[in-house]
Amino acid sequence: MNSIKFIYSAFLTIALFGSCQKIKTDDISFVDAAAAPTNLSVLFSITQDNTGLVSITPNGEGAIFYDVYYGDATTMPANLSAGKNTSHVYAEGIYNVKIVAHAVNGKKTELIQKLTVSFRAPENLVVNVVMDAANNFKVNLSATALYETFFKVYYGDVPNEVGQSFLEGQTVSHVYAAVGTYTLRVVALSGGLATTTFTTQITILDPVLLPITFESLTVNYDFTNFGGGVVTKIANPQSNGINTSAKVGRMVKNAPEVWGGSFITLGGPIDFSTNKVFRMKVFSPRVGAKVLLKVENLTNGGIYFEKEVVTNVANTWEDLAFDLRGINTGNAYSKVVLIFDLGTVGNGSANFTWLFDDIRLVNQMPVGLLTLPVTFDSPGINYEVTDFGDNQTIAATDPTNGANNVKKTTKVNGAATWAGTTIGAAFTSRIPFTASITQMSIRVYSPAAGIRVRLKVEDRTNNTRSVETEAMTQSVNTWETLIFDFATQSNGTAAMNLTYDYDMASVFFDFGNAGTGKVFYWDDINFLATNVLPNYLSLPITFQSTTYTYPFINFGGATATVVNNPNPSGINTSTKVGKMLKGAPEVWAGSFLELVNPINFSTLRTFKVKVYSPRVGAKLLLKVENATNAGISFEKELATTTANTWEELTFDFSTINVGNFYSKIVLIFDLGTAGDGSPNFTFYFDDIKLN
Repeated sequence: MNSIKFIYSAFLTIALFGSCQKIKTDDISFVDAAAAPTNLSVLFSITQDNTGLVSITPNGEGAIFYDVYYGDATTMPANLSAGKNTSHVYAEGIYNVKIVAHAVNGKKTELIQKLTVSFRAPENLVVNVVMDAANNFKVNLSATALYETFFKVYYGDVPNEVGQSFLEGQTVSHVYAAVGTYTLRVVALSGGLATTTFTTQITILDPVLLPITFESLTVNYDFTNFGGGVVTKIANPQSNGINTSAKVGRMVKNAPEVWGGSFITLGGPIDFSTNKVFRMKVFSPRVGAKVLLKVENLTNGGIYFEKEVVTNVANTWEDLAFDLRGINTGNAYSKVVLIFDLGTVGNGSANFTWLFDDIRLVNQMPVGLLTLPVTFDSPGINYEVTDFGDNQTIAATDPTNGANNVKKTTKVNGAATWAGTTIGAAFTSRIPFTASITQMSIRVYSPAAGIRVRLKVEDRTNNTRSVETEAMTQSVNTWETLIFDFATQSNGTAAMNLTYDYDMASVFFDFGNAGTGKVFYWDDINFLATNVLPNYLSLPITFQSTTYTYPFINFGGATATVVNNPNPSGINTSTKVGKMLKGAPEVWAGSFLELVNPINFSTLRTFKVKVYSPRVGAKLLLKVENATNAGISFEKELATTTANTWEELTFDFSTINVGNFYSKIVLIFDLGTAGDGSPNFTFYFDDIKLN
């Protein structure tokens, strides 16, 4: 009958709620879907007056009422709504109290809990206290005893503590708010006046572990000083750059020992199973100060491993790396030792004061900051590079000189068309481009001529600020210096912005083609203090290169070649010029050259060409085209005004669509008239340039 009453009450509540909300309430399928109660438990509390009066409080999730079977001669259970308790008088003895929890849909869950009622003082009290493996501030405990009914634990960290009740078989936990030593007390209670108490001291420690950041309010960063070194934790006096943390360590090196330093003992051995490179941020008063980082065994100072590096900047935070990859991981190391300027006696001045922070382990050496030129030969510099797109780059020796260190890049089979290699992390300062000095160079040893090599420079803090350009190899298995002129950008890149800090570079071999296993050696990345003539086709086209062959593509009956200037006079005294011989059959016969990079029309949009014509009124059509889509083009046509004399024609490209890319330069003389290959259809041209 009571069960019916509780269920009816629940449905009535649902109906009333539905009417207040003015929503439809005839769908009660969610009631049938409810789960049986879970996490069922019970708490016993007995009065210490030999009366045997026990309070029973059931608890669970999803229960709307409980049946409590006392476990003695009483046959009818007590019916309790959720959150209520019942009291019952027991004689001395051991009872199995059964709790039946009911859900709203009639599903139920049972729990049987042993209850001991005794008027004797509890005996054989055993308390198991364990520090939590995942939380240094948490304790977990359980207890057993004879003749007890329940336990109370007092953790000792708050005044007027009420105590937490629990039963035998249960584990209770507590998280302390701060480090310190606390008196933990567990009281076993029976139905009599006498109780039994267990007391122990709990010390809460927050051990020093990696990484060491100096930011914890509970960790005791207790350094042990020796030989004149003194380390303290202080507020960061140089909160800038790569280190804006609030707290740092400070090392002041005093007399008398050259080996003065300090060490800190960690809470356990360092785990070198995966990470074997230490990193530490250092603020040094001078460049070239030595920093030794050493790890030692906890009890045997003869078991150690150390590395020493030097600072590269003064009065600026830098992140030093200590390569411990050669360490014997079979040993245990728990101490971190720091010695600054080993071999020199400190005097305690500002010149012997260092800041340090963020001591941590990583799994690889960092890619270092580099200075131009990058030669791969300087000792102590980390020349590690970063490949992407399935490139594979390794340190190698020059195939023509075993004493020269270079990089070897393999564009493996299937590597991405954009596979490349970033040169170090960045340069120590921006590349000093100006409006008139726009070139860099790389020495390359290529397996074939005619391979495009792209060079990209960018701002390492903002990769949207970048610019790219290309050069083309001219030699096979021979070192050559490729010139990269950033005044002319590669297809799809923006013009160089001189307000940006370009301080990182990446090189792409055989750009635009998937990898086929080609191998390239490269060396000597440099910024050119003065622009030079590139060894590939670019504007202006002067025909003066002794290494480039000017590969004209002829069509329709025209033939273009490079020849000696037939009349070095007037405005053109250069030695070499282009020659166009127009023959049959097409009226549109001509020739074109393809540049390595698209033409930069961002600021200059006027073409000039010097022409030597056999007659007045001969027409020259100058056309620029996209490298892959001839439908993207722009052209202008002009007529000569002199005969057998050099003159300069000016072509206005001011209305060209600068959103397109053009890298072919097409020349057609006398469009609309078929040539006959005679002197009357022989033209000379030179100095094709943007003005």
